[in-house]
Amino acid sequence: MLVKITRPRWQPTRAITTASTPDQSLNEFNKRVHEVMERCRRQPMTPQSFLKFENELKAVGDEVCRQLIEQEANRLESDDKRALPSRVSYRKETYRINKKTPASIATRFGTITLRSFYYLNETDGEPGLHPLWVRLGVGAGSATPALLERVARMSVDHTQAEVRAWLQREHGLTWSNERLRTALAGFRQTLVPFMPQLQKARLLTWLQQAQASRGRHRPVLAAGRDGIMIPMRQGGYQEASTATVSVYDRQRRRLGTIYLGQMPEEKQTTLSRTLTDLLTATLTAWQGPVPRLAYITDKGSAPDDYYHRVLKKMKHPRAGQPLAWEWVLDFYHVCCYLGKMADALFGAATPAAALWFAKMRRWLRDRPQGAAQVLRSAMQRLDRRKMTKADKTEFWKAYRYVRRHRRWMDYQGHRRRGLPIGSGVTEAACKTVFTQRFKRSGMRWHHESGQVILDLRVIYLSGIWDEAFQADLAARELPEPWHAAGQPAQEGSPQGTTRVSPRFAA
Repeated sequence: MLVKITRPRWQPTRAITTASTPDQSLNEFNKRVHEVMERCRRQPMTPQSFLKFENELKAVGDEVCRQLIEQEANRLESDDKRALPSRVSYRKETYRINKKTPASIATRFGTITLRSFYYLNETDGEPGLHPLWVRLGVGAGSATPALLERVARMSVDHTQAEVRAWLQREHGLTWSNERLRTALAGFRQTLVPFMPQLQKARLLTWLQQAQASRGRHRPVLAAGRDGIMIPMRQGGYQEASTATVSVYDRQRRRLGTIYLGQMPEEKQTTLSRTLTDLLTATLTAWQGPVPRLAYITDKGSAPDDYYHRVLKKMKHPRAGQPLAWEWVLDFYHVCCYLGKMADALFGAATPAAALWFAKMRRWLRDRPQGAAQVLRSAMQRLDRRKMTKADKTEFWKAYRYVRRHRRWMDYQGHRRRGLPIGSGVTEAACKTVFTQRFKRSGMRWHHESGQVILDLRVIYLSGIWDEAFQADLAARELPEPWHAAGQPAQEGSPQGTTRVSPRFAA
């Protein structure tokens, strides 16, 4: 049985924070650790007893860390109202001091009680402010940044129920679904503004690596997009969209991929705008030779519209000359149509169909004008087998697809120029961005809550999670003492900058 360490209910919070010191807490920690060790040594060592020993040590450590955080947080603000600014300004709002109030704040070590002064907004009806909360970075859900980051990271891969169970098990916190959603929405809102700049920086880094690599090909900047049906709370299954931007070096090796995603939306306008902004910003900032530009997709309506409406007309954002985006129709998608022709010509799952399909697949990939040769071979075999009506329908559907889009199937030329010919990266994005998280048993999604999880997932998969989190913390504005119009700023604080008064500290 684990040892549960709690303070007596009758003991007020302020008694702990004022009467205790860090040294006293550490002494208490040493005392409790010694007691746990003595109990362990008095009994035979077994797997069960060693498990109990380790869990008891963790419980002692968590409780002492919780107390230390509570002490330090409450020490930061004086109890004397006169020692604090009577007014503060924050985000172009002015607040006046009111009274000190207690609040429960969730941390990695459990819940602490934080007493801080509440400032009323000078504008009636507007929310007030706890300047100390802002200084500590306490965010949505009344949680510390360290805990919020862990909760958001868990939510990237796990369901609400799994995250709530983990919070209870690992941190002793009992959160409702509403509090969890609020915390995630607030955390996502702070990170999203840094996404475009960090994604661009990551692409520029890969372009530099590609330019410095050795090989016979030019570096490639490849974009792709696709749609996937996901279950929604209203409207059944709807099509969400994802996009990727990858960089390939001179040996056709993929150096990395940036992911984008958008919940179901008519005509996928938001995803198109986001992808265009990322490509434009990257090409604007890139100072080296223009890489080969490839657009690798299937022939869906949204990818088709994006190519003709945006990429085909795109000009270099600095030089102004037209950009030569090469549209590569996904090789493996076309191979599905070859398979349908083979089944119609020779019979489904027959050795002859398998042999013809394998041969045509090689012709399509390796021969100049491979698509035309595949069509010629199919027509030569058309009357050698009596086909059913269904077979004829499938054959002509596949035949017309290859004939209509064969100008996008120059796979031999694409490979010679070092371009990828398959949209496997984008197809994999549908799985990693959406399927693994959004299409589990029984799931249904609202647009807003789904976009929160989607954005967090995109940030993580793009490899910019830590950078975005640190950028958010570094950029946060802090409250400063309010100065009346015409009054000089506090000495040492330039006019218009954000500076925390020394009087905020105890």
